[in-house]
Amino acid sequence: MTDALHIDVPHTDGTRAVIALSGEFDIASAPAVRARALDLIANGHPDLVADLAGVTFCDSSGLGALVGIWRCAKDADGSLTLAAIPDRLGRLLSVTGMDTFLPVHPSADAALAARRDDRTTT
Repeated sequence: MTDALHIDVPHTDGTRAVIALSGEFDIASAPAVRARALDLIANGHPDLVADLAGVTFCDSSGLGALVGIWRCAKDADGSLTLAAIPDRLGRLLSVTGMDTFLPVHPSADAALAARRDDRTTT
């Protein structure tokens, strides 16, 4: 039995939004995550934080969705930051090199604060 992915947006503020995922981030759920993130970007929230604390599984489709979201956020003068990543996903990001261009923070609150600080100093 699979652990269906749940997508929640617990926070939006100005250009920032948190998209919290819980469950399996895989080929079946990646399109919905990408669509929800692109909807947030299109509606004025290009600075996204993906809170991955609840992700129980992630395959290459999930990773591909994160890269696609990152590109779209950058095109909208925004960013994608990852927060609260489980250890196994952190290792996967390291092996694939995604941790070299996707910032990672211990929590969504820390990611939001870092992005706010980046915006005020640039």
